[in-house]
Amino acid sequence: MSIAKYFAGLAGAIAALAVATSPVVAQEKQGSEKILIVVSSLDKKAPNLVGGFWMPELTHPVEVFDDAGLNYDIASPKGGLAPFDGFDLRDQATLKFWTNPEHRNKLGNTLKLSDVEPSKYAAVLLVGGHGPMWDFVRNPELDEIVRTIYESNGVVSAVCHGPAGLIDVKLSNGQSLIKGRRLTAFTAEEEIARRYDKIVPFVLESALKNAGAKFEKAPNFENRVVIDGRLVTGQNPASAKALGEAVVKTLQSKSI
Repeated sequence: MSIAKYFAGLAGAIAALAVATSPVVAQEKQGSEKILIVVSSLDKKAPNLVGGFWMPELTHPVEVFDDAGLNYDIASPKGGLAPFDGFDLRDQATLKFWTNPEHRNKLGNTLKLSDVEPSKYAAVLLVGGHGPMWDFVRNPELDEIVRTIYESNGVVSAVCHGPAGLIDVKLSNGQSLIKGRRLTAFTAEEEIARRYDKIVPFVLESALKNAGAKFEKAPNFENRVVIDGRLVTGQNPASAKALGEAVVKTLQSKSI
């Protein structure tokens, strides 16, 4: 079976599961703050390569949020079932996510960004995968959500290619959210090592630096999380769990 057919089959399975679980209404965690998780809607990054988001960069933070008693919603530019890559049930966080009907329901029925009410959320997490390099940039709806949450004393976080969604964000005073701020993301060296440098529409590390960010990084594919006030970023998939932990810690520190 080809990779394309394999992922097409998985997408069909998720769609069926989403329909089967659509009546499920998640139980709100009483007294908890809510997190908005944003994933890509891009189907393909190349004719034979799936786009979308990288599954462990969703499931590892969700596992942390679950353990902390934090509720969440998932949104995407187009809404509905979001395409994904990196699905592996040998990954325990992904297995826990996949076998939880409420989690599957949220993934199969993501909110459309245009329908999101940012005031409901104490934090936003922009999940990576290559899709954000196309549909997180020049996206006014996403920019407005990030700006509103940040200016409401919320936490803004992103992992791997997710920080592409921070490049264009301007605050109400016209200043860039990331100018002069410490952050990290998937590096140029990591892109080359995976041979995706000829596929992506721009070099994320360079774009963030050009926007005025102070870019920090660990050696290729090693965990690196950077916390600059209420801006929390992770370098790569290896950083996903630590990023989730940093988001929880930052939310907790705000409430002290």
